[in-house]
Amino acid sequence: MNNWKIKLSIFINYFLFAILLNSVGTVILQVQNTFGVTESSAAVLEAFKDLSIAFVSFLVASYLTRIGYKNSMLLALLIVTIACLGMPLVNQFWMTKLLFAAVGASFALIKVSVYATIGLVVKDKSEHISLMNFIESFFMVGIMSSYFIFGAFIDDNNPQSDTWIHVYYLLAGLAVLAFLLLFTTPVDESSIQKSSDEKSMGGFSEMFQLIVVPVVLVFVASAFIYVLIEQSIMSWLPTFNSKVLHLPSTLSIQMASILAASTAIGRFLAGVVLKKIKWLTVLICCVLLAGALVLLALPLAQNLGSEPITGWGNAPLVAFIFPMIGLVIAPIYPAINSVILSSLPTRQHGVMSGLIVIFSALGGTTGSLITGYIFEHYGGQSAFYFSLIPMTLLIICLIFFNKLSVKGN
Repeated sequence: MNNWKIKLSIFINYFLFAILLNSVGTVILQVQNTFGVTESSAAVLEAFKDLSIAFVSFLVASYLTRIGYKNSMLLALLIVTIACLGMPLVNQFWMTKLLFAAVGASFALIKVSVYATIGLVVKDKSEHISLMNFIESFFMVGIMSSYFIFGAFIDDNNPQSDTWIHVYYLLAGLAVLAFLLLFTTPVDESSIQKSSDEKSMGGFSEMFQLIVVPVVLVFVASAFIYVLIEQSIMSWLPTFNSKVLHLPSTLSIQMASILAASTAIGRFLAGVVLKKIKWLTVLICCVLLAGALVLLALPLAQNLGSEPITGWGNAPLVAFIFPMIGLVIAPIYPAINSVILSSLPTRQHGVMSGLIVIFSALGGTTGSLITGYIFEHYGGQSAFYFSLIPMTLLIICLIFFNKLSVKGN
């Protein structure tokens, strides 16, 4: 099997879906301007995205070995191509909901397939956790790119303009290119094919049997809480920049790229550091530093003055400092995913990947809805201070996860 071609295909698919999925923060801001919806109404876009991820993951995760990882990814790329083309043609808020539902469902197929495919191309646990971090860092590069791609289509002189929707023609073209690349990439899945006489309920049964294992229960709690933190910040940072820091819409979106860039760097560095330092030590330090950054950076959002902000040169300091939280939370998600996956047989990676995607999606939806509610009723600073509560819970979960994973080995 030609591993480098498979890895390249994984990187490209992740790059595309990073742009599509995490444009939700940008779109949340833009639909408020273009379609006149409230913060709470805009927050449901996260739910359309994440709940469709959870639902589809639950349905298909146990059966991907029969559908085929490659076939699942090809189907996902076809779906998002159609959905992207629908956005500028329909040009309504309801189509935005449908788009994110389609993107979420497609990403469920992509992510479960990608996570399961990693087990086919690595040699040991060390290589697994390293590759996981590199893949997730490339995902953040896609997120960072999305802010500038969308920003190029936004008209600051007319906030109600719908010109930003035309970006989806470009994204549809990228999806077609990704489809062709994957279609021509051979993937040997013979080692994970299960017997053809497996009963249809067997897959669901295996998922339910897996989730009641104590180490898996604590893991899914950790993944849920982490994604709650990450998405509550990532999805609402453009709105925070616009409504709290009073940056122009384009600049609000572009400066949110600092979060994606810092997260990409953090995961790239973690791919090296986690080969030498115990993962629990690294992750606990990361959460503590994230909490400290929240307490130090958010007070800088007060008393900003009345001078109009025109660009990066006169943007407030908090717009640069707070997004650096991505640097310290970056290693957490890929590291805990790798720990749980590498502790299981390769045959179970598809089912476990499904559980990862389901609970990550639920965490993302919960975080965005809570943040949207707090943002609307108590302000943007209070919404981000809220992240200190799940950070505390995450530390507790990580400690228990480590103890259980050690016992399991």
